[in-house]
Amino acid sequence: MQTSNNYYLNNPLIHKDRQLDKSSSEWVRSFSCKDLKPLIICRGPIRKEAMDVFDEMGINSYGILLSEKDSITYTNALAPELRTLTDPNRVHRVPDYTGATKDERQKRIQQIIRIAHDNGYNAIFAGYGFMSEDAEMVESMEEAGLNFIGPCSFTQKAAGMKDQAKRTALETGVSVTPGVNNATSLALFAKYGKDGLDKCAKDNNLDVDFAACKDDEEKALALLAASYDAGIDIIDAADIGAALQVEAKRMLAEKPNNRFRLKAIAGGGGKGQRILQSANSYDGATLEEKVEKAAAKVPSLVLECLIELKTNGVGDNKNVLIEMNIDTTRHQEIQVVGNGEWCMTMGGRDCSLQMHEQKLLEVSVTEEELKAAITVAEDAGKTEEAGQLKKDLVILQRMEEEGAVFGQAVKLDSVGTFECIVDGEAHYFMEMNTRIQVEHRVTELCYKLKFTNPDNPADFFIAESLVEVMALLARHGKRLPKPERIVREKTSVEARMNATNQALQPHAGGIIENWSNAIPGEIRDDQGISTHNPDTDVFMKYHLAGAYDSNIALLLTTGETRLDSYNRMAEILRRTELRGKDLATNLEFHYGLVHWFIGNGINARPSTRFIVPYLTAVGLLKEQANQLDLDYAYGQIRQRYLEANAEQAAEWAAVLDAKKLLFTRPLERLFAEPHYMSGWLSINKKALVIKDGSIEWLENPILLLDRLYHYLNMDFEVGKPARYMIWDHDHDILDAAVGFYKSLEEKLGTADFTAIQKALGSDAAPAGFSGDEWAAVRSAHAGYMAGTELLAVLAHIASSTGFFELAVQPDLSIEIPERLTEESLQKRMAKVLVPPPVAKSDEILAASGGMFYPREAPGMDVFVNEGDHFEAGDTLYIVEVMKMFNKVVAPFAGTIEKVLIEGDGVIIKKGQPLFKVNPDEKIEVETPEQIAAARRASTDGFLAGIAG
Repeated sequence: MQTSNNYYLNNPLIHKDRQLDKSSSEWVRSFSCKDLKPLIICRGPIRKEAMDVFDEMGINSYGILLSEKDSITYTNALAPELRTLTDPNRVHRVPDYTGATKDERQKRIQQIIRIAHDNGYNAIFAGYGFMSEDAEMVESMEEAGLNFIGPCSFTQKAAGMKDQAKRTALETGVSVTPGVNNATSLALFAKYGKDGLDKCAKDNNLDVDFAACKDDEEKALALLAASYDAGIDIIDAADIGAALQVEAKRMLAEKPNNRFRLKAIAGGGGKGQRILQSANSYDGATLEEKVEKAAAKVPSLVLECLIELKTNGVGDNKNVLIEMNIDTTRHQEIQVVGNGEWCMTMGGRDCSLQMHEQKLLEVSVTEEELKAAITVAEDAGKTEEAGQLKKDLVILQRMEEEGAVFGQAVKLDSVGTFECIVDGEAHYFMEMNTRIQVEHRVTELCYKLKFTNPDNPADFFIAESLVEVMALLARHGKRLPKPERIVREKTSVEARMNATNQALQPHAGGIIENWSNAIPGEIRDDQGISTHNPDTDVFMKYHLAGAYDSNIALLLTTGETRLDSYNRMAEILRRTELRGKDLATNLEFHYGLVHWFIGNGINARPSTRFIVPYLTAVGLLKEQANQLDLDYAYGQIRQRYLEANAEQAAEWAAVLDAKKLLFTRPLERLFAEPHYMSGWLSINKKALVIKDGSIEWLENPILLLDRLYHYLNMDFEVGKPARYMIWDHDHDILDAAVGFYKSLEEKLGTADFTAIQKALGSDAAPAGFSGDEWAAVRSAHAGYMAGTELLAVLAHIASSTGFFELAVQPDLSIEIPERLTEESLQKRMAKVLVPPPVAKSDEILAASGGMFYPREAPGMDVFVNEGDHFEAGDTLYIVEVMKMFNKVVAPFAGTIEKVLIEGDGVIIKKGQPLFKVNPDEKIEVETPEQIAAARRASTDGFLAGIAG
């Protein structure tokens, strides 16, 4: 059946026949993987991708693990993969994918092994989630005779744990971030002394061969490993916190302006990490006093890291790293592939556009693209830009060299990611992710791998999917010759579509009721949500329950240049229509962000600290827009026309009244969607200037308005609901106006609006026009231009907020105004973007839905009890939303009169009352009349600026 979403189902960029057993070559046929029978134990887009790739490889006997939360817990949240995998014997239900504690995790591992053996599976695919980097799990699978499709347990131990990875990196000459990676050893020395390790082992009945250790550090590691195997604690989180506090004091004193990062070794994706603020961010008479205040936070931050990862149990490896946080850093990573003997790389990805360690927009970094961009910059005379691009090329080449060396050192026998931070001309290794990455398609769209018969260069096969490569490596390993990477596309870009609000805060619980079909060039990895009902070809509702993470889909596209790929992404986002109940996503954010880069500089090099200041700038746009009254402004502009043309007041009134909604509807949309406003301003910053009380249009405002309707996907379409497009009578007016100016451009022989305005300013008819014709043209022009002054409100908002001060410099760095980095402004603008629920003065409401925790960790005291006094900024509770733990602080000072939620892990909804309080100060609330008056006063300020 040919369905309306056929492109989504059969996208040639990601779907193809991968059955090597069909080849005419005996050598190629020998690499068939049809005898693999994998159990897929992950979820999300990667599960559906693996199912598709396995089907295309002829691997038809796979099964999937399905948690209760993915199958029965939430209405309409049924795993969308089940729309195509209809055989119940291949779907295996478990309570969840991993388990909340160490004991539960071990039970889940054994359950997975049992499911595999009982159902004839011979391999395990873990994708990029849950236990994909769990060395214990991988080792258990190997011992059970199962083929793990991913790096082996040796590689997982050597590279997957952050402390061991840094030791390996240092031994192989790879540059690493300055810091301390042996907190557990230091805690052990502090507690028992270096001479007391043997006694510690005996007292705890641990068998440790100290004689085989070459130094004290190795002795400590051996003793710690024995304690983990025995499931006991010889040091605890408090010991580690105290040891790291000592190190932090030294580091803070040496670099008082630097922030530092604490990272639990088993963390990933931003989880299990916390920032330690710089010493100089604290008040104090001396540096020593500031250091003490900063370092005092270390023990609690260590505990937060461990609790977030649930690695604070008895017998868990609780090591936490502390390293210098390079605030101006760019985050880049190298795709590495190996079979245990050879190791190679497949270019890089820039993941700097992230927030709270969660990546948002990822873009390819390849030699081919950089070399082409250098040529374009040099031809345009942009010497500083070309210089930076040349530096980036050198850095990429160095990172690829080091990635291959490191992969070889840890005997990588699958795919992995060599993650680095780039600071100026230097780069530092952070960690290796011993799994496939969420953003792996960014790489596989740029390169494919050619495996050639060593005895016959004409005998080869090509793999375009990294999941396919993982299966090939798992099945054939060292038989696979080292491949050649071949260019597919020069650039690619990925936008992570998440269930978040306009401030990028998690927003669970929405229901997708309709999602427009994917368009040509769009890759949509969405877990199968866009798979239609096979009988009716109708989109099926999907509940974003939020039991796991906030990701809904990965949207990708490609291009010949980075600008080309960004323009294609912008078109995908423009045409994406997503509707439902209580639905919030970051689509608007991505649309604005992509246009910000298109308008400001496509080769800009943002640091990892860019997004929050950018969001703050967008919040300022929204705040200013909230203070303006479009209806009032248009009414005042209308009155000016009537007063200036008193004899023809009735005619002018009719013209302006007919055009009011033509102007106000798209502007109201921009006012409501500040991310759209950000993107529009960025690509139209040179449309006009306001000076001396007058508007000077550098572009025709009518053509600009026409483009605005297109930008907002409000083009006129027969049969489209009126609320989503330009209204028919407005379309008739705008279509006539656009036609008029296109014809005028043709007759005057220029599209330069400044030249056209100059001609229209003269009574003398130009060549090709009679006097009467020219008078009619000028009269029509005056009518069409009437009311366009309202469009200047956007330039007014940009100017009054300093929006264009966030700018790309000639060397591609981004100038971030200092005010946008102020934490108080950032928090205030987040509330502007997403106003908190309206509460009574004696209540504190839940700012978001999620799971409520009144304490830091089980067994600890609650943050507040009834009768407690709290100050503004004090922590009141923790909410877990989509696997992220967020401390919620008091917005004002007061006293807790009643706690309305009892227990840990209670599900709460946004706007739900949590505490009855008695505030210290009475909160004044503005009346609607006061708000309206203030908006009119602010609007008068705008009108005064264009009164000339």
